[in-house]
This record gives sequence, C-alpha cells and structure tokens, in this order.
Amino acid sequence: MSLANKLSLFRILLVPAFGACLLYYRPGESEWLRYLAAALFVIGILTDAIDGYVARAEKQATRLGAILDPAADKLFLVTGYLSLAVIPTLPPSMRMPAWAPIVVISRDLVIVCGWLIILLVTGKLQTPQPSKLGKLTTALQMTAIVFSLLLWPFSKQVLWAAMVLTVVSGIGYLRLGNRLLHP
Repeated sequence: MSLANKLSLFRILLVPAFGACLLYYRPGESEWLRYLAAALFVIGILTDAIDGYVARAEKQATRLGAILDPAADKLFLVTGYLSLAVIPTLPPSMRMPAWAPIVVISRDLVIVCGWLIILLVTGKLQTPQPSKLGKLTTALQMTAIVFSLLLWPFSKQVLWAAMVLTVVSGIGYLRLGNRLLHP
C-alpha cells in the first residue's frame, strides 16, 4: 500500500477520536478535549494536503486512493458538522445551526448520486474530479470547523461563507453532471 493511501487510512482512523473528544468535552471541566479535537482536525487537514502531494509527486495516485482520500475528508467534515450541531453539551458559541450539516451532507449526496447516475446511464466508471470551487469549498468548510472549535472571532461569518460556497459548488457539480449526461 502506498504512503498516500496509508495517510488517508490514518485520517479515517482519526475520525472516531475526534468525535469522541467533542462528545466527552464539557466546557470549563475538560477544555483539553476541545483543544485535542481541534488538533486532531488540523492533523487531518495537514495529512490531507500531504497525501495529495505525495500521490502526485511520487506518482502514487491509485484507484483506492481516489476513494479513500475523499472518504476521509467526508468522514471528518460530516463528523465535525454533525457534532457541532447536535451535541447538546457544547457551548452556544461553539455550536453550529442544525441546517449547516444538512447543507454539507446534501451537497455530498448530490455529488455521489450524480456520479452513480452517470455510471448507470453511460456505463463508464469515472472517479469524480473535484473542481477548484469544490476544493475551495472543502477548505472553507474545514476552516469553519477549526474556527468554531477554537472559539475564534468571525466563526459564524466563516460558516456562512462556507455554506454559500457549498450551495454554489453543488450547483456547479449539478451543471457538470448535466453536461456529462447530455454532451
């Protein structure tokens, strides 16, 4: 197994620890868990960048990596957004509105369902390639989680920007899927 794929698997293994930190975090009692959750999330972001670099630089891009890498991203993002929206013991300044994970998950479901429809209609197995806007959206979604975890100023504004980009990039993927189905 390539180093890039090992890094993706490592990120996937970080997700339960990240979620557990948020689940057991209690404001004022266990602040270290909030910081550990933030550190694990940042490690996930950094290993995402490193595994992408390694896969390209060392020519280690594989079909498995094309599945593991986005799966690790989605697991981290979904866990982060759901946890920050639904865990009742989190302080209000750290919580995200319930609609935020719905927006993030809906966009990803549209992308996956679109990919499956294209596969069924065309018979061609094509790994969906992220657009530049899609990459920017993911980066801003991750930034919103870090800002919320660290209780940084402007975390709500960063969240709103991430949600707007999530919708816009989702529309972009719908348009791309339509072009692939109707050349």
